[in-house]
Amino acid sequence: MSGLPIFDVAGSALAAQSVRINTIASNLANADSVGSSPEGAFRPLQPIFESVPLRDGSGLSGVAVRGVEPQDTPPLRRYEPGHPMADAEGFVYAPDIDPVAQMVNLISASRGYQANVEVINSARELALATLMIGR
Repeated sequence: MSGLPIFDVAGSALAAQSVRINTIASNLANADSVGSSPEGAFRPLQPIFESVPLRDGSGLSGVAVRGVEPQDTPPLRRYEPGHPMADAEGFVYAPDIDPVAQMVNLISASRGYQANVEVINSARELALATLMIGR
């Protein structure tokens, strides 16, 4: 915790966006995986964020990751009888992941991360300029 709460707010947002980026990367990495049953297929993950008040009593809030939960989307059932993971009927189960939507989400998370880095840089520059006023 710093003397300026803007660093705490932006820092919590950086941490949240980092989790979001890692979750999207996991979804993309598992997009082509298959399972031999609907239960064995990868489920796309989604981070759950929540607003949390800062501990300094300023009345400001930051963001925290409450958890990363699998989505309730059912897996896609594909007929591939020659696949080693196929069930007795010849079906494999793949996660319902749209790579284009995931990339859009990744770009959004990356821009959110970059915006918070700029907030921290601007706040640092303003704090340093304020300290120079007395010289």
